[in-house]
Amino acid sequence: MTRVCLISPSRSTFTTRDRDILQRHYQVREIVLDAETGSRQGNAGSAFLKIVGGALWADVVFCWFAHNHAYLAVLASQLLGRRSIVVIGGYEVAREPKIGYGSLLDPVLSRRIRYILNHADSILAVSEFNRVEIEQIARPRALETVYNGIDCSVFSPNGGKEDLVLTVCLVNRANIAIKGLDTFVRVARYFPEIRFVVAGSIQDDSLKVLGEAVPGNVEFTGALSQEELLSWYRRARVYCQLSYRESFGVALAEAMACECVPVATDRGALPEVVGDTGFIVPYGDVEATADAVACALNADTGRMARERVQHRFSLESREERLVQAIEGQAV
Repeated sequence: MTRVCLISPSRSTFTTRDRDILQRHYQVREIVLDAETGSRQGNAGSAFLKIVGGALWADVVFCWFAHNHAYLAVLASQLLGRRSIVVIGGYEVAREPKIGYGSLLDPVLSRRIRYILNHADSILAVSEFNRVEIEQIARPRALETVYNGIDCSVFSPNGGKEDLVLTVCLVNRANIAIKGLDTFVRVARYFPEIRFVVAGSIQDDSLKVLGEAVPGNVEFTGALSQEELLSWYRRARVYCQLSYRESFGVALAEAMACECVPVATDRGALPEVVGDTGFIVPYGDVEATADAVACALNADTGRMARERVQHRFSLESREERLVQAIEGQAV
């Protein structure tokens, strides 16, 4: 049986999902490293030894995110003659100086990312938008788009919808701009009788920063369990993803799988995910977004949104394509 070493900077829903997929087909060893791997010499040495051990054991080294751990993993794979596959989440190939977002803003990390992209045996992009960004800065040996997968048996509708508009994100200062929280709360002023809900943990004083812009019909849930989040998806009629950029938009796809009508910005991969099942608006345009929300509240495209996720972004589709990637087949 093929042996796969899965390496990531920290455990996340992305890595756990792919670990579960890979374990159904291969013998898997998981290495979870500190997020600062490689930032200090001692950390880098310890991480490299772990990675070398994993690569010695494995036939294929599989990394999530093209950061320092993947740089060490690609080096080790080259030295030991192992195949290396790296999934690009999006932040690694972003450079957005206006909002201070993206790994390419760091000159040292930028060089390492380019090395990963050019020297790994296979690079997996999570969207066509993501793929184009990769191609703009590197020439990978093999580059394929493998969309993130949504478990549509879990993310599913279970009854009637409420006149409720939802967005999901960590609530912090950075996400006021990155996730368009400022736009979301301003749009809520146009609909005083409609509940607007921000689902996600509150990490700093960002509510004070938003201040008087937040009307009384906006609720902040704080941290939620997976079951609680699913309940909000199922209740919401409209889901907003008003981001400055997204390389995919997992929360958006989860909401669509629960038959929310999507309203998203024209940035990044969001139009690619929404397709013709919802409404696309310019980033930061409060009036256009309010008009779209009004239309979405009266639209009946929730079922279409779910069908799009089932056909294009299912967990089963990701599993099939990951297996093809591990086997060295074109996906």
